[in-house]
Amino acid sequence: MDKILEVIQKIPQKISRRGLLSGAAAVVIAQTAKGQIIQKAVEDPTKSFGTAAGEVGTRSPFVKSVKKFSDISSRSPLQDFYGMITPSDLHFERHHAGVPAIDPEKHELLIHGLVDKPLIFKLSDLKRFPSVSRIAFLECSGNFRSGKDTLTPQEICGLTSQSEWTGVKLSTIFREVGVKPNATWFLAEGSDAAVMTRSIPVKKGWDDAILAYAQNGEPLRPEQGYPVRLFLPGWEGNTSVKWLRRIELSDEPYMTREETSKYTEGIKDGKIRMFSYDMDARSIITYPSYPQRVEKGWIEIKGLAWSGRGKVVKVEVSTDAGKNWHLAELQDPVLDKAHVRFRHLWQWKGEETEILSRVSDETGYTQPTLKQLVEARGSEMGGYHMNPITAWQIRKDGGVFFKP
Repeated sequence: MDKILEVIQKIPQKISRRGLLSGAAAVVIAQTAKGQIIQKAVEDPTKSFGTAAGEVGTRSPFVKSVKKFSDISSRSPLQDFYGMITPSDLHFERHHAGVPAIDPEKHELLIHGLVDKPLIFKLSDLKRFPSVSRIAFLECSGNFRSGKDTLTPQEICGLTSQSEWTGVKLSTIFREVGVKPNATWFLAEGSDAAVMTRSIPVKKGWDDAILAYAQNGEPLRPEQGYPVRLFLPGWEGNTSVKWLRRIELSDEPYMTREETSKYTEGIKDGKIRMFSYDMDARSIITYPSYPQRVEKGWIEIKGLAWSGRGKVVKVEVSTDAGKNWHLAELQDPVLDKAHVRFRHLWQWKGEETEILSRVSDETGYTQPTLKQLVEARGSEMGGYHMNPITAWQIRKDGGVFFKP
């Protein structure tokens, strides 16, 4: 309460201090250990003073959006979102050894190997170069769950989020160090306890890779790689190495643990698929979805669609278990390698049915069914890069359940 009383001391004398204190008490104010002011609702907000301005904004106590977490990851509540940008504190997380605490003043990024002049960059050095910002999604390659009908969109594929990423183009830094013509791969290495490492084709670095130090208008959050991370638009999330500390240029891949025993997948005839970087086109209906309920009448079916290979061209919605498909409306702007929100107006008359969505991107690729995925990759396929069409069952009582 000390902070609140300090603010009250500065209120002009025309306002009764006694009246203000009684009003503040009616609001029911609490202060967390971190100094955050928490406001609880009152019956009539016009009869009492609200909380004073604070250092950090807070959500309404009536908004309960949270990530669903495990020891190694936490999933974004896709069903709670409205636009195309994920709030920074609700961006999904995936860690291999927890979140390191890094002093930005001491952090360094070494770039060496097949370059003309190896260099070490501080965060302040990177910020001196021309900056770039772009809106794009990030998705874990293991972003799919199934098995029971009581799964939410968050549980099925909540390991994807979208932000505005700001930093310096990796191509700018490549020119600064003088990447040699025979360099075809680079190793990206993180500062976490797992020392996360991935081999990346140099052509991606010259194309659209970013050394990101900001997200949604603020410095990266620690969970997202503070103070600097690699961001590779459209590629599987683990290649966008967080807490980046080293880039080494080479003429061959490094064959690290995360691209040999992990992040590879079995396909037909006992073969193994490696370096499958691009995230294929995908969509999911977020409303209605489990555990929501619907009533007879007009319903706006809503969801998200995206593709790591370019722009979304169209999203189709079926309200009769895939027998017929209807074009959904896409919300502008439709960006390259970005989430786009889609909508479709539907009149539900109370019958039992299934609703589905499928997306097509500018390469001509259309989101497949699970059966088509199995036919293309074989029944031995692993759990990576799974992007099947998702169906929701609408029951006669209005209950909505996932179709495993």
